[in-house]
Amino acid sequence: MIYMTIEEIALEIAGRIKTIRKVKNISQLDLSKQSNVSYGSIKRFERTGEISLSSLIKICVTLDLEKQLLNLFKDIPFSNIEEVIKYGK
Repeated sequence: MIYMTIEEIALEIAGRIKTIRKVKNISQLDLSKQSNVSYGSIKRFERTGEISLSSLIKICVTLDLEKQLLNLFKDIPFSNIEEVIKYGK
């Protein structure tokens, strides 16, 4: 198991999205305009990892990352067979 702080996880996610933004050759200002997320929110997100869930979703949709976002928590980490029986599909 990887042990990271909440802040480290947030910065890791922000860093990945920043890299994708740069690979797609989109400036922070352009991302702001295209996603309808304020420029200040995007700057803060990339610097601190802090952002609202709705703004993160808007950014991901703009960067064509909605599939990755929808796959978050898709696999349920069952702890025992009873959980599999009760909640498994």
